[in-house]
Amino acid sequence: MLFFGKNNKTPLGIYIHVPFCRSKCAYCDFYSVTDKDPRAMDAYTEAVCSHIKEAGSLAPNYLVDTVYFGGGTPSFFGAEGMAQILSVIRKHFDVARTAEITFEANPDSVSDRLLRRLRSEGFTRVSLGIQCDNDEILKKIGRPHSYDQAVKAVQRIRKAGFKNLSVDLMYGLPSQDLESWQATVENVITLNPDHISCYGLKLEEGTPMHQYREYYTLADDDMQADMYLSAIEILRKHGFRQYEISNFCRKGQVSRHNLKYWTGGEYLGFGPDASSDFAGRRFSIVRDLRAYIDGIRTGGQVLREVQEIPNRERAAEFLMMRLRLVSGLDPEIYQQKFMLDFSPMEKVLSRCKDQGLAQKTYDGRWHLTPEGFLVSNTILSDLLIAQEKSQTITKR
Repeated sequence: MLFFGKNNKTPLGIYIHVPFCRSKCAYCDFYSVTDKDPRAMDAYTEAVCSHIKEAGSLAPNYLVDTVYFGGGTPSFFGAEGMAQILSVIRKHFDVARTAEITFEANPDSVSDRLLRRLRSEGFTRVSLGIQCDNDEILKKIGRPHSYDQAVKAVQRIRKAGFKNLSVDLMYGLPSQDLESWQATVENVITLNPDHISCYGLKLEEGTPMHQYREYYTLADDDMQADMYLSAIEILRKHGFRQYEISNFCRKGQVSRHNLKYWTGGEYLGFGPDASSDFAGRRFSIVRDLRAYIDGIRTGGQVLREVQEIPNRERAAEFLMMRLRLVSGLDPEIYQQKFMLDFSPMEKVLSRCKDQGLAQKTYDGRWHLTPEGFLVSNTILSDLLIAQEKSQTITKR
């Protein structure tokens, strides 16, 4: 859903990829480095700020309403660098007074000093990676903190005045069973976060956990499904509303930045491996810190891919992303936006409804059920096949 800000400017999200980590988690395939050299951090900050200055002139008709510092571990990178980058964003983009400004953090790198500085700079939201409340499991997956550190980090975040706290949890971890997962969800709820993300463990190729997967006792697909459904029920009982496959929140505390990805909003990414969807084009940045820094310094090429997305591909993305949301999709909006007949997809979703995997609301919107979310990839595949049969609607 697009809505317009002051002077009818188009809303824009900005994503800053901070690639620095204290150590690499055993399951993580996001781009990051464990370079602790302050010179590398300074060079990165200089490059990102230069990149932002250059891009700002391309977006005079946009209003930035979300800024998101992800990683990597932004809290390990530090408050000074984030504050400097945010200041440059404000100077070169029109940033809304009510913008949601988020940074990701790990419990071991959360300090009172960092939080006070970022709060004073206008950051409004913290996304804290807790993952689990069992220290033995945390060690197995390479997390650099204990659960006690996570509890203390939450206390510090609240003491610093942040009123919007999100926490990340993972299920299907080594030696984790259904009961221990349910206990984890219950324990983390007592920390009183405003938003909770629950992700199932996936072993990505190239990660240590994938390489040594035979040495782990992991939940199978059926157990992960049970864990997922139980989390939905527990969170619902405690007042958390599910609004996306993996995301739950208290009233009014959705992740406004992530909603841009799921609803087709525009965003610009800065830093190595960051992606953008801006002015009808999608592009991504080189997955290499040194190449990014050198490219910005010398005026060289830092983009690794630039695409203009065809209408049918945009329509496919609309199906995929809207069906991630509990609110689902409106066939009329689909047809108006892409000029494609929705009836072939309607037939697929009607079959899913008969199987308890989808529902149609009184106003004609389609959305998946929790059971449908579990097989959403299969449903999407069927929808994309059906879309190929969809005829272009002729304007009258």
